[in-house]
Amino acid sequence: MERLGGEHEGQVSSVRQVAIASSIGTALEWYDYFLYGTAAALIFNQLFFPEADPLVGTLLAFATYGVGFVTRPVGGLVFGHFGDKIGRKTMLVITLIIMGAATSIIGLMPTYETIGIWAPILLVVLRLVQGFGVGGEWGGAVLMAVEYAPTGQRGFYGSWPQMGVPAGLVLSTVVFALFEQLPEEQFLAWGWRVPFLLSIILVAVGLYIRLRLMESPAFREVEETHTEAPMPILDVLRTYPKNVLLAMGARVGDNMLFYIFTVFVLTYVVEELGLSESLALIGVSIAAFLEFFAIPFFGWLSDRIGRRPVYMGGALFCILFTFPYFWLMNTEVRILVWLAIVLSLVIGHAAMYAPQASFLSELFGTRVRYSGASIGYQLAPIVGGGIAPFIAVALLGSTGSYWPIALYMIGMALITVISVYLASETSFADITEVDERERVFVTGE
Repeated sequence: MERLGGEHEGQVSSVRQVAIASSIGTALEWYDYFLYGTAAALIFNQLFFPEADPLVGTLLAFATYGVGFVTRPVGGLVFGHFGDKIGRKTMLVITLIIMGAATSIIGLMPTYETIGIWAPILLVVLRLVQGFGVGGEWGGAVLMAVEYAPTGQRGFYGSWPQMGVPAGLVLSTVVFALFEQLPEEQFLAWGWRVPFLLSIILVAVGLYIRLRLMESPAFREVEETHTEAPMPILDVLRTYPKNVLLAMGARVGDNMLFYIFTVFVLTYVVEELGLSESLALIGVSIAAFLEFFAIPFFGWLSDRIGRRPVYMGGALFCILFTFPYFWLMNTEVRILVWLAIVLSLVIGHAAMYAPQASFLSELFGTRVRYSGASIGYQLAPIVGGGIAPFIAVALLGSTGSYWPIALYMIGMALITVISVYLASETSFADITEVDERERVFVTGE
């Protein structure tokens, strides 16, 4: 892979410009990724598994959703390797193209009615491609913001790419909800395809933004001193094995809970409570919109009191709120259902997700930071969010109760609390210095 674009007058270099550009690009990529989750929860069982029982069809749809998480760590490894060797910017451009192409093709593909079993097979392949692309995207986006930010503000600026997640969620949910207003026959025939095809336009916007970015100062320093890691993945596993495991543990709970709060909730509201799809979609949209503003606040707070207190506070809130979350949902009162969704994302998830970018990045040295942060971030979803909606639907179907789901949520959140507690506080570390654990690879000492 070759580096894209040299430094020229049209490129941007201030921390604020980089943070804004990273968050916009990330929002567009997560639009692609979340759009699939919404469709899997609401209509893919009819389009790609029409001969199955409705519950089985939903399980199969969520299974295709989950396979995307299998290739996320592969994408993290591949793009992390090249991101540490040739730079962050190039990887951001390539991952955006991959995501946009896969999403657009989903909007064009035939359904089960047209090509039979090949339809879900093709759907799985495209979901694997999506996972590969998004697996490499996160590391590059957050490192650009974190490595540009000055010490004492990395939590705030590192949270900006994280804002792309609720922004992408709002955008995908609103667009999907708008087309869902079509008569059912038209929506199932062609209306569901349009949100996927809109990805073509979004990719063009994202490419324009990302091509204008300059490489991060921290990586430019590595380039200038010719100290790039020869094998970043092996180096990070040799020098930071504990931090890789702690990063994965810190990520598990927040990731699992997020997909319960945003994907499984759609099925729970519609199938279990018998309420409308629009009610669920509006609730998620409101929550995601508010989380967009909560994330930079918690990022700022992590610069003031530390990453660990904010991160653990979010996980502990989710543990305490798990049963009240279902109690509010089960009232079937619109406002209370929305309140449950809002509190879960705006307080619980946002407090974990906001400092996560800076926290995971600061656990690793510059030479292997892309690989280390990406491995920790992308391996966790395999046992976290990737299978969470599937497990939740299976537990609900087999027991008829939310209790097993609640206990499952609490268990995963506890893993996050313990992992963050065992990690070091990183908020005021100088991330441009060579870590002693890396010095042997840099100087041979």
